[in-house]
Amino acid sequence: MTTGTISPKLLRLAWPLVLGNLLQTVYNLADMFWVGRVSSDAVAAVSLMFPLSWLFVSTAMGITAATIALVSQHVGAGDDRMADRVVAQTILLTLSVSSVLAVLGFAARRPLLSLIGARGPVFVEALAYIEVIFLALPFTFLFFAFRASLQGAGDTKTAMWLVFVSAGLNVVFDPFLVLGWGPFPAMGTRGAAIATFVSRGLATAAGIAVLLDGRFGVRLRLGDLAPDVALLKRLVDVGYPATLDGWARSFAAVALAGFVARFGAAPTAAFGIGVRLMSVTWAVAGAVGQATATGVGQNLGAESPDRAVAVTRTATAATTVCIFAVAAALFAFPATAMRAFVADSAVIAEGVVFLRITALFWAPYAGVMVIQGAFRGAGDTRTAMVLSILSRWVLRFPLVIVLAFAWSVPVPGTDLEVAGLGWGPEGIWWAMVAGMAGSFVVAVVWFRRGTWTEGVIDDDRPERRRSPDGRPTGDEDDAEFVDG
Repeated sequence: MTTGTISPKLLRLAWPLVLGNLLQTVYNLADMFWVGRVSSDAVAAVSLMFPLSWLFVSTAMGITAATIALVSQHVGAGDDRMADRVVAQTILLTLSVSSVLAVLGFAARRPLLSLIGARGPVFVEALAYIEVIFLALPFTFLFFAFRASLQGAGDTKTAMWLVFVSAGLNVVFDPFLVLGWGPFPAMGTRGAAIATFVSRGLATAAGIAVLLDGRFGVRLRLGDLAPDVALLKRLVDVGYPATLDGWARSFAAVALAGFVARFGAAPTAAFGIGVRLMSVTWAVAGAVGQATATGVGQNLGAESPDRAVAVTRTATAATTVCIFAVAAALFAFPATAMRAFVADSAVIAEGVVFLRITALFWAPYAGVMVIQGAFRGAGDTRTAMVLSILSRWVLRFPLVIVLAFAWSVPVPGTDLEVAGLGWGPEGIWWAMVAGMAGSFVVAVVWFRRGTWTEGVIDDDRPERRRSPDGRPTGDEDDAEFVDG
């Protein structure tokens, strides 16, 4: 990504990530499709659990955002051996964090579901689902570590193929375990979670094998698994804002789902399906943002900040155009999209309103995700975090309270009252729109300031520029690199 025409190189880097993220989305769409054949309560349960599951996924993505930044910048600077060390320490960090979260989450699963707003049959179905998802957390975290490591080195295809196999297995397992096809008992939402557990476990095992092999850009060396306090600290320093970013997004999603749940099962189910459809655009924009992170990181490592800016501009423009086209189709045919997942007329009606209000604003928010990818590739994870907090907590939730709920509070010393408008679920959808549009404006302004183009690898690092044949030069690790 440091030389040549940007557009074709960005496309070659991005399309496997786009396809991989779309395939990852198949996990959620397949679960929703088959669970929709069980009951509306099951759909509502999985809908409520999606934000909670995303909380843990975003933690993994936050940790590995540091991996992408450090690996890509070391590769851009020609220091492949240091990139390998980053990979090993990432494995240690993700395995430790995921194990702790799995234990704590499983222990607190019941009060957590009650806090979210699950009640009655929805609580039962949600509990059956989330118990298994907690057990799958180490697999999820390790897979993200594997994907980020290869992505930083510029290999996006290998992870795509593993996601393809994993998602395919999930789709195949779902009807057997959810509905009880063949010799299997019908397990409903628990069956969907078990299908996810098995498919992610197989993908993780294959990913670790690829890293050990070492022929895909970076290598996991067993000797590097000894804790390196300085490098772990660097991963945490760069990664914790991205993790907080993910938590801010996830807690916001959980809180938003809780607000929607107050209006009944139909809006909750419609919201869950709508978010699944929106997640397709997130998958595309997030993947282009990941490719942008790699391009930005490698160019900053190679001391080419102007090219890093050009990569970001190209990626943002292309993504917003593509997402607008998809969103326009959903805006035009919302009922058709909803009927693919559920036959309940009340849910479909609520979903139509959701899509008609929000769909055309998905494109600018996709642009925000790409710009956030540029910040993360530069190691400026704090700015990406601020944008997430702004769009969800600052711009969205005050409007949710004002627009969705009916309430009134007298103004002290006057005869006036401040009142909520009581629009119901529609007020929530409009608040989401405000967050998307407002964060796009701020992201563009912040990007144009150019304060993010410095990078995060040490200035006193060994010089390991590449010779014309592609080999690193300049220090004692050359022999180890050649020996492989």
